[in-house]
Amino acid sequence: MDTNAHDLDPVVLVGFDGSADARAALRYALDEARRRSARLRVVDVWQFPTTVAMGMVLPPDFADVSAKAAAEALSKAVDELGATDVPVDQVVTDGIPSHVLVEESRRAEVLVVGSRGRGAFTGMLLGSVSQACVHHAACPVVVMPHQPVPTSDAGRKQVAPAA
Repeated sequence: MDTNAHDLDPVVLVGFDGSADARAALRYALDEARRRSARLRVVDVWQFPTTVAMGMVLPPDFADVSAKAAAEALSKAVDELGATDVPVDQVVTDGIPSHVLVEESRRAEVLVVGSRGRGAFTGMLLGSVSQACVHHAACPVVVMPHQPVPTSDAGRKQVAPAA
């Protein structure tokens, strides 16, 4: 069995899908990696639309374009962190996000996920991926609470600073 030297390093795993909750999870995971002197492994899982099963025809380069777009978004998010003091592995793969993260959790000390991603059921307290990870991951799971993003400052009460 071949192993790289860093395969034995402690790993903080984080699921990333580009959502606001995933960005919060990424920031938390970086801090956790620093606390643990661990590698940060950021995993972005894209998947074919479910409409493919219903006969929808996709362009021939759909997989390549999807993987490239995910890799670019992930790379940008990681670069914005400025994590020069922590080794970061960026992984982009296709599959079912919960399955990939649960499998990846076998090699991690902790898994960090956002409470909800970009799925259709945004009103739920806990999304399907985070819920599956909580129930099936092989390591402890941190679920970052949802932080609603204000869409407008209109109608907000302005509070004067204390004198």
